[in-house]
Amino acid sequence: MKIVKWILIVLVAYVGIVVLFESLLGVIQPANESTLVITTADPDGTAHDRVLSRIESGGTLYVAANHWPRAWYRRALETPRVEVTLDGERGAYRAVPISGAEYERVNTEHALPLPFRVLTGFPPRPILRLDPDPAQG
Repeated sequence: MKIVKWILIVLVAYVGIVVLFESLLGVIQPANESTLVITTADPDGTAHDRVLSRIESGGTLYVAANHWPRAWYRRALETPRVEVTLDGERGAYRAVPISGAEYERVNTEHALPLPFRVLTGFPPRPILRLDPDPAQG
């Protein structure tokens, strides 16, 4: 019975660490040369900005949902026309979910380190390709 108690304590502590880490990242939204800002919209048109790590592979721009909070990702799936601010320039893009060989290639090229995955609670990692959308301009 004592071992079950310790396992529960460790599990609760781990969940607390993940929640704290994810909450801090959501509030702070650290931005640097390896990030971009994606603007997604609710169905009613309300815009939301989120700082994300940018992934570049084969000359193509991608973003991944590396955390459990992912409202931006759900909005991008519902309304794939998004705005992206990259290196100070804003542009229109279309968010396209990837799978299969493309997903495996991008995910492998830009694998997340184990300590980061531990701190974020091992969330699934869907990836979106950001295709320039000149028609949206």
